[in-house]
Amino acid sequence: MIALIVCHFALAACAGPLVHRLGRRAFLVLALPPTAATVWAFTRWNTATSGDAVTWSWQWIPDYDVSLDLRLDALAELMVLLAAGVGALVLLYCAFYFPGDTPQLGRFAGNLLAFAGAMLALVLSDDLIALYVFWELTTVFSYLLIGHGSEHRHSRRSALQALIVTTLGGLAMLVGFLIIGQAAGTYRISTIVADPPEATLAVSAALVLVLCGALSKSAIWPFSMWLPNAMAAPTPVSAYLHAAAMVKAGVYLVARLSPAFADVPVWKPVILVLGGATMLLGGWRALRLNDLKLVLAYGTVSQLGFLTLLAGTGNRDAALAAAAMTLAHALFKAPLFLITGIVDHATGTRDLRKLSGVGHTLPYVAGVAVLAAASMAALPPLLGFAAKEAAFEALLHGSAADRWALAAVVAGSALTTAYTLRFVWGAFARKPGVPDTPVHRVSPAFLAPPALLAVLGLVLGPGVGWTDRLLGAYADTYPAPADPYHLALWHGFGTALLLSALTWVAGTVLFLGRTPVIKLSRRVAWPTADSVFGHLLLGQERLALQVTGFIQRGSLSVYLATTLLVMLAGQLAVLFTDQPWDGALRPRLWDNPLQGSVAALTCAAALLCVTIRRRMKAVVLGGLTGYGTALLFVVQGAPDLALTQFCVETVAMIVFVLVLRRMPVHFLETVSTWRRAIRVPVALAAAATIGIAVWVAAAARTAEPAGAAMVEEVADHGYKDVVATLLVDLRAWDTMGESAVLAAAAIGVTSLIYLHRRSDGSMAQDELRGRTAWSLSARHSARLPQGDDVAPERSWLAAGATLAPEHRSIVFEVVARLLFHPILVLSVYLLFCAENMPGGGFVAGLVAGVALITRYLAGGRFELAEAAPLQPGLFTGLGLFLSTGVGLIGLIDGTVLHAFTYYGHLPVFGDFHMSTPLLFDFGVYLLVLGVVLDIVRALGAKIDRQIERAAGALTPPGGPEAGGAAR
Repeated sequence: MIALIVCHFALAACAGPLVHRLGRRAFLVLALPPTAATVWAFTRWNTATSGDAVTWSWQWIPDYDVSLDLRLDALAELMVLLAAGVGALVLLYCAFYFPGDTPQLGRFAGNLLAFAGAMLALVLSDDLIALYVFWELTTVFSYLLIGHGSEHRHSRRSALQALIVTTLGGLAMLVGFLIIGQAAGTYRISTIVADPPEATLAVSAALVLVLCGALSKSAIWPFSMWLPNAMAAPTPVSAYLHAAAMVKAGVYLVARLSPAFADVPVWKPVILVLGGATMLLGGWRALRLNDLKLVLAYGTVSQLGFLTLLAGTGNRDAALAAAAMTLAHALFKAPLFLITGIVDHATGTRDLRKLSGVGHTLPYVAGVAVLAAASMAALPPLLGFAAKEAAFEALLHGSAADRWALAAVVAGSALTTAYTLRFVWGAFARKPGVPDTPVHRVSPAFLAPPALLAVLGLVLGPGVGWTDRLLGAYADTYPAPADPYHLALWHGFGTALLLSALTWVAGTVLFLGRTPVIKLSRRVAWPTADSVFGHLLLGQERLALQVTGFIQRGSLSVYLATTLLVMLAGQLAVLFTDQPWDGALRPRLWDNPLQGSVAALTCAAALLCVTIRRRMKAVVLGGLTGYGTALLFVVQGAPDLALTQFCVETVAMIVFVLVLRRMPVHFLETVSTWRRAIRVPVALAAAATIGIAVWVAAAARTAEPAGAAMVEEVADHGYKDVVATLLVDLRAWDTMGESAVLAAAAIGVTSLIYLHRRSDGSMAQDELRGRTAWSLSARHSARLPQGDDVAPERSWLAAGATLAPEHRSIVFEVVARLLFHPILVLSVYLLFCAENMPGGGFVAGLVAGVALITRYLAGGRFELAEAAPLQPGLFTGLGLFLSTGVGLIGLIDGTVLHAFTYYGHLPVFGDFHMSTPLLFDFGVYLLVLGVVLDIVRALGAKIDRQIERAAGALTPPGGPEAGGAAR
């Protein structure tokens, strides 16, 4: 099973090159995975019909009981045959539907095949969380397929509408899944259905949420507005997603959970009322539309309401009828959509008012359409008739609520007959006063996929008993009645047949009186769901703008005060309500007086920040608070944290200083006395509350600390540095995620600095192409002024002479030259010693960054380019690539630590060993180094260039000051 799913996604990834090489014929290759899935499902027919199941499970994270479970039973067998079989035929149809020069055809083909794989995985999933994942994948791929013609506004809007509606329903469904899983003690669907949890209030609420997801996916009212608009997609998408696959996912979920939850009071009323209303509203709307695809779209909405009603009724015969009707619907609605595509392809229009005589010029196309339409109208001897008879019988012998639902079904079936006749007449009949529509020739291969589906509907009518074992195996999951119903084409004369005849007569009358019916329909038409959705979306946008304008005042102090006050109110409410200090230990102020002294000095530096008016002093005092925290780590015995904190504070202070060069010296905001009187108490109260909350949380510990177990775990592998081992092995994926966030943040900040307009001229374009200080190598800086050509001066730095004389410090240059290489050696030492001594890739990267920052501060932006001639993005990307690769290798046995270890001996260095944690740490090292370089380049070298350009603009050309500035 899993191999078939993987094949779908693997070949979908290759769809672009296949289409580029083979053109439309690539669809023939892409049809292989769904064809293989269909053949595989047929080989498991006997297993499914006997009531057994084929299962597959992969324990992904055994410690947390997270696994991927797949299960093929009778219901899944039916859905696999529909999703894979119809999908294969639709892919074959695409090979003749699209012109060879269709833009972005490879992307469309890949998305369509990937959707088929996601749908296959959805119906096979035996786990609620896995089902949700594949459920959302179908949502994403349907969004891409509906919006394939993204150059059209209607396509973009329709795709976004489908995404919003189905995603919101899916999120509600996920919450319901979590509640049901917790109540049942398992997320295994087969286990939940076999032993459902008690119908508590929480479970009832969860079922309502699950139904929100199912009903939104199957376009049940009030979520039905997205499906007709989705007809903006190409016709193969409508035939597959909106007739045979995606919209059936909601019906499938209702059918899957109904054996367990049909008796819950909230289940049946929701499904019967909304299903019946959808069937009537969709059928009534289809009577007055002129686009053939829209007629079928609203007909699909109507039929989906019917299917949902049957699937959720909750008895054995209705479940059998729902399964039969699901099969019949796919076999008549998918070919009708495909026929509509052929008519549109051959005539250039889908407007039934303009089509005339097409049945005479395309008799085979008309014959296939009539065959499929007869099944939709439930005419004998087609499968639609047998399924509709089963539905009537099930509702006739059900409860009182079922008989009320039967009335809605009979009325909806009459509407179905009416719009079926309207479709066939509109597409193929000759109309008085309308000339025959010119058509193009239709190849037999183009007609073959819909013809095969329509013929199956004809064959399975008399042969519906062949499917009785499979569909009955699913229906038998319900309690068996005294006289269970069995599928057959003819059950004799009875009430069900009489109701069928009534629907045919009523539908024919509605069609013959279509002119007054259309006038009446348009006269009594209320606002469409689509317009209501548009007004709701517009109102939400306006409300969001008003709320944003009210809240986002543009004052940082107001934002901070609001955040602190909300935090303060929440924490105080919890403290005074729960009173967690009862039984808590008495506070211990310090382990030794030195900690208290450092803490007092740190607090004093923080309080002095409030009174400072100069930005630079505030930065220095803020940095002192960080250094004070690092000293507390030293005193507490945490050298790893202290070393990291020292490096972070150093780099942060330098970055602040670089930014402050472009800002006023003093804080410009004038704070009144009363505002200061409010801000200071709020800040102090927030700080005190946080301190108390941390103390209470630490003092209220009831479990044993995890540190001892971590130390033991690390010691078992021969290492001593617990922190470094945790970061690069036991929590390596967390570290990789944090590293990715760090890289993304740095790239975002520097991108803002390097943002240019097109009007900036050639200099801006040079910057964008990388011709900045970063790309200046020795051959570029050699042409810059280098001192006296007769008696050149001694240069301690490679590009130090490019600075103006008043900006140079010989002492600083000498110190930078002497310390640069030792600091780099220290960074490498910290990288390699991290297993048993303080260090690690993060702090080592910071130390290496400090070395390069020193070169920049001493020699300017050209010196920075000489010290690190490679682009920072190379370091960042290589670091992420290396860390991710090592992490993926570690998935083999669950940890990075055990993935690879190599022991060796070098003549000078002695014994050594190389392991994957070191490689992972090296990736972190490169990433942090790249981030530091990127920030320094943006906030240092880039701002230097801006300052020089501004100075050049203010200096008279040819003046001595210009020469000094250039230097």
